[in-house]
Parts: sequence; structure tokens; C-alpha cells
Amino acid sequence: MRNEAGRGGGGYLAGARAGLPFALVVGAVAISFGVLARSLGWGVLAPIVFSVITFSASAQFAVAAVLGAGGGVFAAIAAAVLLNARFLPMGVAVAPFLKGGPLRRALEGQAVVDTSWALANRGGGRFDREYMIGATIPQAVAWIGGTALGVLGGDVVSDVERLGLDVIFPAFFLALLVVELRSGGKRAIVAAATAAALAAALVPFATPGVPVLAASCVAALLGLRGRSS
Repeated sequence: MRNEAGRGGGGYLAGARAGLPFALVVGAVAISFGVLARSLGWGVLAPIVFSVITFSASAQFAVAAVLGAGGGVFAAIAAAVLLNARFLPMGVAVAPFLKGGPLRRALEGQAVVDTSWALANRGGGRFDREYMIGATIPQAVAWIGGTALGVLGGDVVSDVERLGLDVIFPAFFLALLVVELRSGGKRAIVAAATAAALAAALVPFATPGVPVLAASCVAALLGLRGRSS
């Protein structure tokens, strides 16, 4: 039985139309990621492949930020995993609406991104699968294409600090934090303040990437404790 279409009509095409405005923003962020990744010495191919297989702005910025600061691979991967852990409950919620065997369902699960998941949510635990996939397609194209443009333009835009592109990493995470604080209430503010204090205390002597990893773990634990109480 086809899922209820809800707002704006259902189907792949309707979802793609809904995803286009978000794709413009995604493309701009992807260009910045490509330029910064190239400036960190990643070359041309690695950032593009990274965007294809990961397709997650938060995780990719986390990896680039940790490695760019001289942190280890383990810290970079752990930070990315923690940031992407939100997709576990999102995937569980949408799983009953995916089609086919394990391989096809795994492929369709790649369409679970924040905006598409929210757009496809019909309330009452129902999701429009086609709408979600359609909304993700233009965003995926914009992310991969934008990364390629940023990487290829890295030689032209060589001085990222002079252009202010070096603030993209912290600005991106600050924007994510503001959204969470607005929707999370007092519990989110306490978790964020505690994590920030811990990270600031660890920065002077800890290996790059460890302060972010420790702060993320503490914030997650505080959030879970708040939900269970």
C-alpha cells in the first residue's frame, strides 16, 4: 500500500522539488568543504571520494577539522561516528517503509538525511519513502558536485584565510549548536555548556581531536541521562 502523500503531494518528483532549495545551501557548503580539504593537502580525488561514500557535512567537517589540527585518524573517525549516530534512530523509524531485500534497503537507507527525513515525515510514525528519496537526490548531486567544484577551484582560491574560508569549520558547528539549543531546552544548554568547558580545559595539553571527542561523549551521555530521567 502506498504511503500517504501528505503535504505537497507524494512521489519522487515532488520530493525532488522540495529538496531543491536545500540543495542550493548544500552546494555552497560543499564548495567550502572542497576548498578547505584541498588546502589541507588532501589532493583532488580524496575529498570527492569522501563526499561520495560519506555524504555527511557534519561528519566530513569533523574529520577535516581534527586532521587539519594534527589529530589522529582514530579521533577523527570517532568524532564523525558520534556526529552521525543520530541516523541510527532515524533509520529505525523509516525502515518499515523501505522496499526490497537487504541490499536494496541498504541503498535506499542512504537517502536518510536530516532534511529529507523531516520532509518525508507524515506524523504518527509514517514516512513517504518516495518523497524522501526524491528530496535527497538533488542534495546528493549538490554535495558531490559542490565538493568537486571546491577542489578544482582550490588552486584559484589558494589563500583561504584571506578570504575568511578558514572559519567555515567553526561556523558550521556553531550553527548546528544553535539549532540544537533552540529545540533542546534547558537540558541541551546544560549539556552544551558542560561539553564546552571540558573541551576548553583539555585543549592546552590534549592531542588535537581528543577535546572534541571527549566533549561529544559527555554531551551525549548527559542527553541520554536527561531523556531517561
